[in-house]
Amino acid sequence: MYACETWVLKENSIQKLMIFERKILRKIFGPTKEVKGLWRIGTNEELGELIKQKNLIRFIKSQRLKWLGHVERMPNKREVTGIYKWKPLASRPKGRPKNRWEDDMRMDLQRMKDKNWKRSVLGRDSWRTIVERTKTRKQL
Repeated sequence: MYACETWVLKENSIQKLMIFERKILRKIFGPTKEVKGLWRIGTNEELGELIKQKNLIRFIKSQRLKWLGHVERMPNKREVTGIYKWKPLASRPKGRPKNRWEDDMRMDLQRMKDKNWKRSVLGRDSWRTIVERTKTRKQL
């Protein structure tokens, strides 16, 4: 999970991470015994309930939101904010544009239906509660 704050999550990487996480959870929790004495592996929903819906993807997205708040609060003199707010002069190549980190974050904030996120970022406590809510939010 090192530097997951800067990752751009694509659908195939999300699927691979979810498959890996469920594989590990099934090894940790093991099979469940039914009433008739038969053993079976846990379903995805049962695994989600066991971990209280705090999965790997939601953790990564909450870390990214945490980093976004940190960068937004930085003074403009810092190099990180200069890179974050920099707009290239050249045009992008033809075809479908690649998802950027900023685009991914904007989509996450839209899914959360948080329109005044720039105001929330300024208050550390309010932003911290938003970040904590993302760990269990099903929309993400």
